[in-house]
Amino acid sequence: MTLERRRSRAGSRSVRRACAAAAAALMVAGLVACTPGKTDAPSKGTQSAAPEVIGDVPGNLREFYEQEVVWESCEGDFLCATIDVPLDYDDPGKRSIELSVILSEAGGSPEGTVLVNPGGPGGSGYATVRDSLQGVTTDRLRGEYNILGFDPRGVGRSTPVDCLSDEEVDQARTQVLDPSTEAGLEEARASAAEYASACAESSGELLGFVDTESAARDLDILRAVAGDRKLNYLGFSYGTFLGATYAELFPEKVGRMVLDGGLDPAASNEEVTLGQARAFEKAIRAYVQDCQSSSNCPLKGSVDDGIQTIRDLIASVESSPLTAADGRLVTASVFISGFILPLYNDANWPALTQALSSALRGDPTTMLMLADLGAERNEDGSYESNSYEVFSAVNCLDYPMETDPVQMAADAAELEEASPTLGRFLAYGGVTCESWPYEPVSEPRPFAAEGADPIVVVGTTGDPATPYEWSQALARQLDSAVLVTWEAEGHTAYGRGNQCIADAVDDYFIDGTVPEDGLVCS
Repeated sequence: MTLERRRSRAGSRSVRRACAAAAAALMVAGLVACTPGKTDAPSKGTQSAAPEVIGDVPGNLREFYEQEVVWESCEGDFLCATIDVPLDYDDPGKRSIELSVILSEAGGSPEGTVLVNPGGPGGSGYATVRDSLQGVTTDRLRGEYNILGFDPRGVGRSTPVDCLSDEEVDQARTQVLDPSTEAGLEEARASAAEYASACAESSGELLGFVDTESAARDLDILRAVAGDRKLNYLGFSYGTFLGATYAELFPEKVGRMVLDGGLDPAASNEEVTLGQARAFEKAIRAYVQDCQSSSNCPLKGSVDDGIQTIRDLIASVESSPLTAADGRLVTASVFISGFILPLYNDANWPALTQALSSALRGDPTTMLMLADLGAERNEDGSYESNSYEVFSAVNCLDYPMETDPVQMAADAAELEEASPTLGRFLAYGGVTCESWPYEPVSEPRPFAAEGADPIVVVGTTGDPATPYEWSQALARQLDSAVLVTWEAEGHTAYGRGNQCIADAVDDYFIDGTVPEDGLVCS
C-alpha cells in the first residue's frame, strides 16, 4: 500500500489533542506583480545580506539582519545553514534562538528564493524540502527559483519546544477522556495541567515566544539572509496564516506570495473547530460515496448506511479498544487520528478502505500505521518531529480559548450536530490551554495588508482541514488578493492539483502574471 504523506498534518490546527491523542477586498485581475527584487542568491560558504536587501529595520535588530551565514553542503545536493533570530522581538538583546534552514538551488541565475511552509503549526519546512520537494513544487518553479525550507521557531531542528519523551507521547496519544462528564472534565483538566507543567519545565521561556507573529518576524530575517529585497513565499494550510501575518506586518516587503488552503485570521478558535467539523463530515460523505463505487468497499447499503457503519465501528473501539499486530493498544483516539489522515488527500482513500476493512474484522494494524504516519512515529518508537508539542504551544499563544464548562458543553453539542462522526472528538479543546504558563498574545482579526503587491489565495472546494470558505474569507480580507479555486477533494491544491492550478501559480511566481480573480480549475 502506498500513501501520500506530504502535508499529512498540515491544516490540523483544530483537530484537537483529543483527536491526535485520541476587508472589503480590492480584488485585482490581470495585473502584473512587481519584480521580486532579487540579489545574489546564497552559495556555499559565508554570506551576509547587502544593505539594500536588509532595508529599513530597527537598529536593535540590525545584527540579526547583518549576521554572517555559513552555507554548507548537506543532505546530498542541498545547502544548509543555521540562522539566529531574537527570542523576544521586544527585547532582542536578551537571548537569541536558532532556525534551521535548507536550500534547494535552482542553478544558473535564479529569479530569487521562495520560502516554503507546509503547515501545522508544527510542520517542518526543512523535512518538506529535503524529502518532498517534488510533491510541493513543480519542475518549472524549481528551475527558476531557489527553494528554502525552514523549521519555524520551536519546531524540529530549530530551537525546539520540548514537553514529553517519546514514550510519554505514545501514552498521550492513546489517552481517552470524556470531558462531557464532571469527573471526565476534572480528569482532562488535571492531565492538561500536568502536560503544561512538563512543557514549562523542559522548554522554559521559549514557550512564551512561539506565537505566529514572532515566527512571521523571523520570515523577514530569512528573506534578508536569502538575498531578496521582498519575500517570495509559498504557504500551505497554517502556512497561509503565517504568510498573511507577515503581509499584515510588512506589506511593503511582500513579493510573490501564494497562500494555499487559507485559514481565516478573523475566525476564533471555536469557529475554526466548528468549520473543520463540518468540512470533515462532508469529506467523510464524499469518501463513502466514492468507496461504494468499488467492489471491495466494506461499507454496504446507502451512503448514510456506510457512514453509520463507520460511526458504529468508532463506538465499538471506544468501548473495547483493539490490539494491533505488534501488540500495541489502539484506543479510540489513535483510531480517529488514523481515520482522519487519508481524508487529507483523496489519492489516499484506498488506504482508508483497506484500514476500515481490516478494522471491521477486528484488526486495527493498518489504522495504527496511518495514525503513526500522521504522528511521524518511527517503527522503533521514536518520533521524527515535535509537532505534537508545537501544535499546542502555538495555538495557546495565538488564540484565546473558551474554558467555561457551560459554554464548552454548548460548543460540544454544536460540534456533534455538525459532525456526528467526529464532533465529540473535537470538543473541549480549550482545556489544553487553561493551565498554559503563558497567556495568549494575539486575538483573531481580519488582515488587510494594505499596500502589499498582489497575493494569490488558492482554495479547494472539498478541503476538510481548511474549508474552502476560509480561503474565500482570506481573499476578501486581503486588499490585493485574488482567489483561485480548485474543484476537488482533499487538502490544498498546488503540487497536488491539475495543470490549471500549476500554471496559475507558476506563471505568477515566474512571469509575474497574476491569475484572474475568480479563476476556477476543475
